Amino acid sequence: MTISYLITGGTTPDGIATDIAIDANGTIAHLGNSLAAEAAQTIDATGKIVLPGLVDLHTHLREPGNDDAETVETGTQAAAKGGFTAVHAMANSNPVADTAGVVEQVYRLGRQSGWTDVHPVGAVTVGLAGERLAELSAMYDSTAQVTMFSDDGMCVWDPVLMRRALEYVKSFDGFIAQHAQEPRLTEGAQMNESALSSELGLAGWPAVAEESIIARDVLLAQHVDSRIHICHVSTAGSVELIRWAKSQGINVTAEVTPHHLLLTEDYVKTYDPVYKVNPPLRKDSDVHALREGLADGTIDTVGTDHAPHTQETKQCEWVVAAMGMTGLETALPVIQHAMVDTGLLDWHGVARVMSANPARIYRHAEQGQLTKSGGLVEGAVANLVVYDPHHKFTVNPTDHASKSTNSPYRGMELSGQVTDVFYRGHQVVADANLTTPYRHS
Repeated sequence: MTISYLITGGTTPDGIATDIAIDANGTIAHLGNSLAAEAAQTIDATGKIVLPGLVDLHTHLREPGNDDAETVETGTQAAAKGGFTAVHAMANSNPVADTAGVVEQVYRLGRQSGWTDVHPVGAVTVGLAGERLAELSAMYDSTAQVTMFSDDGMCVWDPVLMRRALEYVKSFDGFIAQHAQEPRLTEGAQMNESALSSELGLAGWPAVAEESIIARDVLLAQHVDSRIHICHVSTAGSVELIRWAKSQGINVTAEVTPHHLLLTEDYVKTYDPVYKVNPPLRKDSDVHALREGLADGTIDTVGTDHAPHTQETKQCEWVVAAMGMTGLETALPVIQHAMVDTGLLDWHGVARVMSANPARIYRHAEQGQLTKSGGLVEGAVANLVVYDPHHKFTVNPTDHASKSTNSPYRGMELSGQVTDVFYRGHQVVADANLTTPYRHS
């Protein structure tokens, strides 16, 4: 057996020092102590954590149509530098990914880029307009084999339409990822509704706008016995609703973003539009509830909601600025800061919420190394991340691979660095720098 790479001295998510041998077929050949492999390239991971490749269920790659902000190429480069080996591209491109042709285009661009797996997310409704269902079955039957559908950026507000969508995707074990935002309660909203929004003179975005949709949709999912996923949960009340739904056996999963685990509405005091996001930054009490919900399993996974924007659409007056933040390249350090350094999660837990759980939700057949607990197994595809939790740095978005620089962490001091990434057994990141992409056959 030819061994291509040997990772030595690293610590697995379980806290065990383990060497990892990767063979020429791109699989994990051996796990053990003091492994030796002739002619292998050796990566010294002493003092570092070796994690399964990260999986992001919520990424905006913008292409087709908005490639001035991001492309599949630049977005997946950013993902690779952040430790992700699979990303799910949201449907709000131009044209919208509501047909088999568009999702196949995104899927093909991902394979051509070769930095990560790219799984297109299909739109629930035509043009994200919320009026009639998109070609759900055709997108599933396409080369992309779409099973996740979302109008993210827009809420599927019509309960009849949502019920039909939930019923429709059951036939191929698909699921709906809902952007929970009652539009009539958020018309013109600019930030979290609170005393601060009144003080700043910005229209408030009430928590109930999110919570009312979640309450409705978990009941609909229960009624039709289908799968519902809640995108970017942001309030304490939402956490409680999801916790209740799970206690009732409802098939619901949920995600939280890194920025909602770290940042609060207080950042809006600067009127810097880099902090304008949908859903908005909330209160300290919400951040605390979100962290607790992720730690206890109420919230299943971390989704970056990586939302690149051009300077023209972001660096302008707050009221007209675009909503969204970049997040792929800072996700792991932010999760370390918010969850690991605070003692709420260990690295085993990080592997669970950033690798195993999102892979399980999407039913990733090729994420074989991801056991239910987020561990590594021999014979699985070698999607691996070597991470140095001790490296300290100051966030500088101009150093990122993403085409856009609207990071809310600019100037913030964080710990952690992705030093090496193996995608399908090919080293796409070495010494924290991009190398060469994997070429699909």
